[in-house]
Amino acid sequence: MSATTPQAISDATGTDESAVAQAASIKSVYVYQAPVRVWHWVNALSLVVLALTGYFIGSPLPTQPGEASANYLMGYIRFAHFAAGYVFAVGLLGRLYWAFVGNHHARELFTLPVFSGAYWREVLTMLKWYAFLIPLPSRYVGHNPLARGAMFGFLFLSVFMAFTGFALYGEGTQAGSWANRLFSSWLIPLMGQSQDVHTWHHLGMWGVVIFVVLHVYAAIREDIMGRQSMVSTMISGYRTFKN
Repeated sequence: MSATTPQAISDATGTDESAVAQAASIKSVYVYQAPVRVWHWVNALSLVVLALTGYFIGSPLPTQPGEASANYLMGYIRFAHFAAGYVFAVGLLGRLYWAFVGNHHARELFTLPVFSGAYWREVLTMLKWYAFLIPLPSRYVGHNPLARGAMFGFLFLSVFMAFTGFALYGEGTQAGSWANRLFSSWLIPLMGQSQDVHTWHHLGMWGVVIFVVLHVYAAIREDIMGRQSMVSTMISGYRTFKN
């Protein structure tokens, strides 16, 4: 006869109501609305494509074998870069729109309370936590103050990359095109010459790469050690807090 004790049933089925009842409680708060979450992941994908294709545009591949007419690899790379650039720019405009019509968390990316003493105290708290000087950070429903400052800086970097990128794009589409009139006609002379814009755009790409690496590290570290969800929040929209 098989054992029918609660432990035996738990071992056989994986259910254990008593363990669930005794477990620490978890609270969740709805933070990021669906448009914000969609923008985040579409933006992340477009940045990956832009960084990879941008690297090869700046450092082209060696000569391909065979007839030149049979090779269009760099053409496909440039097309992917331009397409991802359009997605990136349209997404940025859509994100700006949602800052006005979304909840107050949707506006955190575009506002920075630099004149608030409470804000800077929490920035100091996060710096202490990242330096392993305190065991846990404060419980932040939206972006923590340090991340908010970083995201605000990333916003300006994104605008810079979009402007310089379309200035270079407009140079290729030549005079009369919308990109040339809106960006190339004034931005290239302002920055010196075309090669200067190329250089700054390329350096900006490495700035984005550094930001992404730090962003991913901080999100995963805070998710594991901070007792509050980070990565899953940008999937479900809910931030959970563990006691």
